[in-house]
Amino acid sequence: MTVAVSPVDSYKVHGLVVEEYVFECPLDYLKPDSKVIKVFARRVLPSEDTEEEGRKRPYIVYLQGGPGFECDPPLSKSGRTKELIDRGYQILYLDQRGTGYSTPVSYATLKTYGTDAEKANYLSKFRADNIVRDCEEIRHMLLKDSVDKRWSLLGQSFGGFCAVTYLSFFPNSLKDVLITGGVPPLVNNPDAVYKVLYGRVIKRNRAYYKKFPNDVAKVRKILDFLNRNQVVLPNGGRLTPERFQQFGLDFGRHTGLDVVHQLVSKVYHDLSQFNEITYSTKSQIQFAQSFDTNVLYACMHEAIYCQGEASAWSADRLRLEYKEYFSWETISALDEQSAVYFTGEMIYRSMFDDYAELRGLKGAAEVLAMKSDWPALYDIPTLELTKARVSAVSYYNDIYVDLDLSVEAASHIRDCRQWVTSEFLHNGLTVNPNKVLGELFRLLETDIE
Repeated sequence: MTVAVSPVDSYKVHGLVVEEYVFECPLDYLKPDSKVIKVFARRVLPSEDTEEEGRKRPYIVYLQGGPGFECDPPLSKSGRTKELIDRGYQILYLDQRGTGYSTPVSYATLKTYGTDAEKANYLSKFRADNIVRDCEEIRHMLLKDSVDKRWSLLGQSFGGFCAVTYLSFFPNSLKDVLITGGVPPLVNNPDAVYKVLYGRVIKRNRAYYKKFPNDVAKVRKILDFLNRNQVVLPNGGRLTPERFQQFGLDFGRHTGLDVVHQLVSKVYHDLSQFNEITYSTKSQIQFAQSFDTNVLYACMHEAIYCQGEASAWSADRLRLEYKEYFSWETISALDEQSAVYFTGEMIYRSMFDDYAELRGLKGAAEVLAMKSDWPALYDIPTLELTKARVSAVSYYNDIYVDLDLSVEAASHIRDCRQWVTSEFLHNGLTVNPNKVLGELFRLLETDIE
């Protein structure tokens, strides 16, 4: 299968040369004559390299977390970019299909697909299986003249899920694979994932209220107001109690507790002073939640766990077992000292009513939730025989990717060197790329004892 490539731009920025490319890839690799989509990537090199020196650098592909999020453009030789370049790599920052400058997925772009079933069928092509097929076709294109036609991967969060799919589908194409907070649970549906993650989210809520005990009353007042009043955000979305609780998504990141506390304080201040939520605060809330701008995340999040089984709104179903923590209706009837907990990385049916850009995709989301013929994403026998070198970091207090499920999955990847730490949360790669990547490379290069 031939993939077309077009150079888009080339520029220098603070010690880097950035070359931008667009690759034309089939939407459906099982139907070669299907619609063509564009996949955008940035090739990043140090500005001091000659053209020949740059070509000699081995590639490492950065796979972003998500699903449904693009790569931020590198603006300087710093952070993970510096760490990888200093280790001799040229970097390919990929906007995975449907994100960033790749052919976008939004309610507006999906309008041309008339029925919910047609929209769902299109969205179903944006999982890890096709992301790695895109990568593989791009590898053939970029490394066609190289002696060693393998390249390496760095996968953050969902990018790590993609890396393990790549190891399952095309193990001989990979040299080294580094995974940060993203060794995927090898499950067939999300139920086992959410059963443990709800417990981890409860633990983080306890940490939040221990740090900010006065927020128990503040959050109760906010949720009571939202329950009694219709609050409309600038783009037409609704701020409901459930939507406000979804700020717990930040609890898994460094400074996340503090970010949520500041938002709680701002909303509480508005209600105390004006008995309403100001436009400024509404705008901040809308901006802070990315479900409108990155609709793939909500539509496909539960599907990233599915192999031959339906998700059937897993997070919604399992939340019913934790009403005493997450249900405002239940907790509002209790005494004033009873805390209402924030939710985590969970997708709920109500989001397709509360978020303006998701409303038109509600029917498609229902179809996707009930879809049971999802193809396989992982092949354990292949993983157990892989010759690629693999190292991974898993975080003890991760509320997005469960530690125990990650350890179990890593045990099926041949010679996977796994580092488990409580020093960092899920975004450790961003917080301290020198230490995180330094340890992962050290593990790759150390003999097994």
